[in-house]
Amino acid sequence: MTSARPTCLRYTLRIVKRIASVLLVTLILATLGLADETSFRRVWVPNLKGKQIRAVLTFSDKDKSIEVHPAKGATVSIPYSQIDKCDYEYTSALMGQKNHWLEIDYHDQDAHKVLLVLMDQKEYLRILDALKTHTGIDAEILGNAKKR
Repeated sequence: MTSARPTCLRYTLRIVKRIASVLLVTLILATLGLADETSFRRVWVPNLKGKQIRAVLTFSDKDKSIEVHPAKGATVSIPYSQIDKCDYEYTSALMGQKNHWLEIDYHDQDAHKVLLVLMDQKEYLRILDALKTHTGIDAEILGNAKKR
């Protein structure tokens, strides 16, 4: 005796295509919603005394700006349209410590300003990719980074 399976439980090609289409559209819409901001928590910026302090670097497409939120001190917001250029440099210290630096040159009214960001070695490539994706600017590679 054969058992008859209900026809409503069979996965036909038509049903699988519909499910896949719904999942794909959902994934695309979720990705577009998340593309507004990209943040990196493993960065450091110098304070007024020159000491490196932990900060959060955010690329905000909603505000069209790069925002740096130091653990202590004032937030820096740089509109994408005010960025003149960006440089990336890799340095190596005597004890084998590797530092990845992002220098953002920008203007605020008539004043030329520079923001220096020390990036974590595990995130610097993602930060440089985010810079290109959000601002359209490729960081110029300087010094030791050209040799890598």
